[in-house]
Amino acid sequence: MGRDRAALIAGAAPGGSVGDRAARGLAAAVPVLFLGALVVWPLVAVFDRSFDGVGLGAVGDVLGRSSVRSVLWFTVWQAALSAGLTVVIGLPIAHVLARYQFRGRAALRALVIVPFVLPTVVVAAAVGAAFDRVGLGFDRSLGAVLAAHVFFNLAVVVRVVGGFWAGLDRRQVEAAMILGDSPSRAWWTITLRQLSPVLSGAFLLTFLFSFTSFGVIRVLGGLRRATVETEIHRYAIARQQFDVAAVLAALQIVIVLVLAVATARFQRRHALARRRSSPPLPVVGPVRRLHLAAVVGLVLVVIGGPVVVLVEQSLRVGDRYGLDNYAALGERIDLLPLSAVAALGNSLVFAAGAAVVASLVGLAAAVTITGGGRVGRLLEAVALLPLGVSAVTLGFGYLVGLTVFDLRRSVLLVPLAHAVIGLPFVLASVVPALRSVDPRAREAAATLGASPSAVRRTVDWPLTRRALATGAGFAAAVSIGEFGATSFLGRGEASFTAPLAIFRLLSNPGETLRGQALALSVVVGVVVAVVAAAMEWRRQPGVTVL
Repeated sequence: MGRDRAALIAGAAPGGSVGDRAARGLAAAVPVLFLGALVVWPLVAVFDRSFDGVGLGAVGDVLGRSSVRSVLWFTVWQAALSAGLTVVIGLPIAHVLARYQFRGRAALRALVIVPFVLPTVVVAAAVGAAFDRVGLGFDRSLGAVLAAHVFFNLAVVVRVVGGFWAGLDRRQVEAAMILGDSPSRAWWTITLRQLSPVLSGAFLLTFLFSFTSFGVIRVLGGLRRATVETEIHRYAIARQQFDVAAVLAALQIVIVLVLAVATARFQRRHALARRRSSPPLPVVGPVRRLHLAAVVGLVLVVIGGPVVVLVEQSLRVGDRYGLDNYAALGERIDLLPLSAVAALGNSLVFAAGAAVVASLVGLAAAVTITGGGRVGRLLEAVALLPLGVSAVTLGFGYLVGLTVFDLRRSVLLVPLAHAVIGLPFVLASVVPALRSVDPRAREAAATLGASPSAVRRTVDWPLTRRALATGAGFAAAVSIGEFGATSFLGRGEASFTAPLAIFRLLSNPGETLRGQALALSVVVGVVVAVVAAAMEWRRQPGVTVL
């Protein structure tokens, strides 16, 4: 009976007909083939090229170059500094959102979370405009790079740390204060000790995102602030030295996988921690009001400031303000293969295609994953690889791996690559929804004679379609702003997207071009923010996409 009940919980009747078994096999085959062709094979091709193409001795020669060591060192320490700053700035914000109940709490949370799904080139443009506005300049500015990483990753710290903090029992701190400890000492000795595992996990996660940052470095860093990511692109595209790029990509994959394993370990410790939730506190008294005001001011400066400056500068035309930069987006200029509006149209088309593909593959993968077994566990691990392995590495893998029928030149590869990157967002939404379905409802339907397909249609689908729509929306939002893989694949008019247009406009001198780049950044940012905010609003309780 135990095995029969497990089968029912997985959505299949004991045994099952030949048609049911074939349907389950097809559901597993679709994501396996998709991920095998567009994730596993490109990564294998990168390693094959790095070792077979140049040999082990030449690999050592590449890694022994002083320029490569300098790039690797800068990549590591800027990522560590970015992660440290993000944790320090995010900690008081996470505390307020986790512990206080106040009017406008949802709006403050949305303001913090939305930047994470904004295109990296839009984030870079916003921070660059803010630095330029106050006279600091942003070309090759380390400060701008760090600020952009904080802007982009603050949501990670707030969501990860804040979610854990909200579940901590305050009674230990209250007991320590009754026994004579000051509030600060109680925080250092009790709260911080309880938060240390999740703080370490948040640091590793933000380090990983900063380590694989591409768009921010390309726009704000310049050649003097090169990282492993930008060097992979430079050696592959500008210099056509695929062997050197392959060595750097293989090195990055190894480092990223080690970081991903370490992050997963901290997340498991977080998930297994025994916690007793305490209700949020009302904001009463001068101390709490001052604390809340300080945190709101911090968010408005760190996140709101660059956004406001981006909009303000996009409206600036010489010594006046107007909509000239926005009107010019529909015009064709020699610098771009098509108008900025047409590039945005390509991005929206690709986003729709990526959302559809990610939804279909993600739904099939989620059914297999929640069904259990070795195939499900392996599929879940492979499907989450795009969260760790950078889009730049995947894009380079397509160049060196998809030579059959010259698929790397196909315009269809762009939305497929975007679907790969968006697939983890679909799984993060659908898998918890499927696992939350009450097994008794499935058992009751099966007992009444419903086939496994009928059980999935009448029990699972009504409860998971909202989660699927949420995941598809986030996949579309990510696709609109995708820059890393597209920089390898977007060549002609048909595959030229809005992020590529923003980067090209920002890379060339001239106030007119810069104004158009900022205007296009505002438009793209608004589209992505609206989609992400709508999906966050539709998100099912208990389901965490970010």
